Amino acid sequence: MKYPKEYLDEIKTRLKVSTVVSKTVVLKKRGKEFVGLSPFKNEKTPSFTVNDEKEFYHCFATSEHGNIFDFVMKIQNLKFGEAVKYLAQLAGMQPYMFSKQDEEREKKWREYQSIFSQYVDFYHNELLKNQNYSVARDYLKNRSLTKEEVKKFKIGYIEKNPNYYEKLKKDFSEQTLLDTGLFYLDEKKKVYVERFRGRLIFPINNISGQPIALGGRIIEKSDFLAKYINSPETNFFKKGSNLYNLDQARKLSNKLDHIYLVEGYMDVVGLNKNGIENTVANLGTSLTDKQILTLNQFFDDIIICFDGDESGYKAALRAAENSIKELKPEKQISFLFLPDGEDPDSYVNKNSRNFFIDFTKQNKISIHQFIFSHYKKQTENNPSSMAIFEKKLRSIANTIKDDYIKKYVLEYFLEKIAELTPHSNYNKKNYNYKKTIKSLDSTKKIFRDSQSLTGVELKEFSLLYLLINNSNLIQENLHLIENIKLFTEVNRQVFEELLSKLKSGEKLLIDEMNIDKQLLDKIEKFAPIKHILKNKLKDDYEIIELFEDISRDLINYDLEHRIQELESKFSKDLSEVTFNELKELKKKQNIN
Repeated sequence: MKYPKEYLDEIKTRLKVSTVVSKTVVLKKRGKEFVGLSPFKNEKTPSFTVNDEKEFYHCFATSEHGNIFDFVMKIQNLKFGEAVKYLAQLAGMQPYMFSKQDEEREKKWREYQSIFSQYVDFYHNELLKNQNYSVARDYLKNRSLTKEEVKKFKIGYIEKNPNYYEKLKKDFSEQTLLDTGLFYLDEKKKVYVERFRGRLIFPINNISGQPIALGGRIIEKSDFLAKYINSPETNFFKKGSNLYNLDQARKLSNKLDHIYLVEGYMDVVGLNKNGIENTVANLGTSLTDKQILTLNQFFDDIIICFDGDESGYKAALRAAENSIKELKPEKQISFLFLPDGEDPDSYVNKNSRNFFIDFTKQNKISIHQFIFSHYKKQTENNPSSMAIFEKKLRSIANTIKDDYIKKYVLEYFLEKIAELTPHSNYNKKNYNYKKTIKSLDSTKKIFRDSQSLTGVELKEFSLLYLLINNSNLIQENLHLIENIKLFTEVNRQVFEELLSKLKSGEKLLIDEMNIDKQLLDKIEKFAPIKHILKNKLKDDYEIIELFEDISRDLINYDLEHRIQELESKFSKDLSEVTFNELKELKKKQNIN
């Protein structure tokens, strides 16, 4: 059986060729292309090129040429179906199973897409040509929008008493039309009503450019109607998984490394009109992990620019606390705050494209700076307030998934707190820092050595460091560590020996135990947790919290590892037992 074209197109849309190829070939940027040594032939001079814009690779040495499916098939010696499964997983998509349910879903998707395409085209053309729609055209003109923007975004207008439902019901069932969310049943009158009547409509496209939902805006003042409404969620539209204008903005990722994330459709359209096309909007909900991860596939710097009022600021804070967890070493999330009362659309129209870009360069701040600044403003200069302040920042830092980013964000927070408390023990860290600068060779060696350690090894070192230095406390709370699993063989052996000693009730004397001195030195040198502990003495409650955090991280690592194994197994055996087991593990992962 053939894979649906839409399924294959979405995989290609979600994955740049350079993303797939770079897992095998070291690529360097050169103009619009990437170059590297051929994976098909031994060579010293690069002859292998990747072009993301045209979605192909080409090897001048061997004449090999193709797309991401071709590349994976040749490099990994896979059949086409196996390559599709591998790339779908890499793109974060569900495997296509060719079951009856998949066939039925595919049929429903074709109907859904056909209805939306007809609906969007009809009302877009009406706005452009129908003489009765002059009020809507005047509104757009007053917002400084031209026919060019209307066509680019396929903006439409639905009159107050439309009847397009009658046309569509000739080709589609009532239930199918209801499932799109474009219509609802008026229980009193027993008629189907168009949800977006009396509104401008902004088509929301999927990543491949097909309309899957609408945003609607009233153009006349009303005390009882919401200014904006969005399509309800359907089988093919989830607000937290989509972004307005991503289908067009993603095409700029070969030229630009940053993307503006704004609040509204008009902000996207207004910025585009002024030549700032690398812009998307979320869809009336809080920013989600999925939206951040999707943007990270295409851009290195996400600049969040919400309206310059109180609600815009609160939305930005929610976005910051939710999205910081997805920070990665090679990615940035920044915030841009406009003057009070301004939104991106009004601000760029008043001041021009170049002014807006310069304003961005001078005023954007990184996500961790914004979070620190916000909570600092709420802090009073007394021990209780400072304690709450620090606890909040630690809690936020601990949500970050990447261990290295987590470490440095936490250090940034603690160093900034130290500047606010000049007489505290935090300043000891500053003195230590100055000493390490003098020993540059030593610092370089430590850094090089640390690069060879995996994230889970560093997490295990932190656990062992805490255990060794807080043995009495842990002996009284053995339940904290009894179910912890370590993954590195040598670390696991040490952990089991320590646990056995603690369970016996004897005092833990490390020097008298049969533990490799070199390993102990390594734990002492590289355990990231020591940077947190040496900032100030911790009470028992805080130590226990740290144990629980590390334990949770190790459990999640174990779950991720087992999920990956099962996903790999499932892609081969397609067993219902494997699928159910996978589903249960993912439930546990969500709980943790």
